[in-house]
Amino acid sequence: MSRLLLDTTVLIDLERTGHDLDSILLDEDDAAVSVVTVAELEVGVDLASVEHREDRRRYVREVIDNVLVLPYDVETAHGHAVLLAHARRTGRPRGRHDLIVAATALASGRTILSADTTAFSDLPGVLVYES
Repeated sequence: MSRLLLDTTVLIDLERTGHDLDSILLDEDDAAVSVVTVAELEVGVDLASVEHREDRRRYVREVIDNVLVLPYDVETAHGHAVLLAHARRTGRPRGRHDLIVAATALASGRTILSADTTAFSDLPGVLVYES
């Protein structure tokens, strides 16, 4: 069984192609998303054109209803601080949300499933699987 943390890029790709979560997950996979991923998906709902907004809202609701949403808690905050300090020390800036996703993966012992592995490369302790 794989303990996966689905990145926003994977979920957006699924929505765009019309595939559902089952198309990328095995029955034995334990999948979750970071609460910041929910926020990123909700931004997509708010920015969608009127004709696509309800479909996008339904998709986000489906994700929330079917995948465990992991919180930004004290353990995640600690990992976030460590990863932010690492990014600053190495001089390689990272997106704030990407660092929260990475910290959530660390805190929950999960491997990130992403369509953009460069966002997470070279972060200490962070495991990434490219979709």
